[in-house]
Amino acid sequence: MTVPMALMDYCPVVIFLLSGILLMRDLYHWMSKGNYAVFSAGIIIIFMAGFYKATWKLLYAANVCDFEALNRSFFPMQSTGFLLAGLGMMAMLRHRKEWLLTVPPVYSSPLLFILFMVAGTGMVWGGLAYIALRLKKKGTAALLALSFVCMLGMGYLSSKDFSNPNMNWIGQGVNLLGMVLLFISCRTLHKAGLARNPFEEE
Repeated sequence: MTVPMALMDYCPVVIFLLSGILLMRDLYHWMSKGNYAVFSAGIIIIFMAGFYKATWKLLYAANVCDFEALNRSFFPMQSTGFLLAGLGMMAMLRHRKEWLLTVPPVYSSPLLFILFMVAGTGMVWGGLAYIALRLKKKGTAALLALSFVCMLGMGYLSSKDFSNPNMNWIGQGVNLLGMVLLFISCRTLHKAGLARNPFEEE
């Protein structure tokens, strides 16, 4: 692992944060307080998970230390964050005022977190694609679908040997592409008036 590769890992993290800020700002006025809290908590947890892992890579690549706890926390944090964001998104689309959520127990098997990741990502990206269609932005919905494929691809690639620099760069490229497509989609939805509830006339 090299320092440039480690620094590259911050790029999709920052792009995701910018996308999340756009969404949290636009959805604030038409989400219930409970749903917004769940959604925004998920976004923040996802960002922190990515930031922790990127920081671990940088510290390791710069021969400062091997802060393994930052790396180990990534998958449980990110998958739980996606689940929370997904539940907040689905609750909003179903017009429910509040959902009662419980904190998942500590679980050693990765299967639960894989399910969290896939379900949460599907709900957030799917919910945004649905909103894009309501706003008559079919191209944006297509970009979100492609971004979702990149997210699934990144999940697949993460199971490969990332000690291979080529595989690491491929994974970084897929992740960055997915986040760039997400940011472009969020910007398009913002400009299309996402802050104005497209369901308010129902």
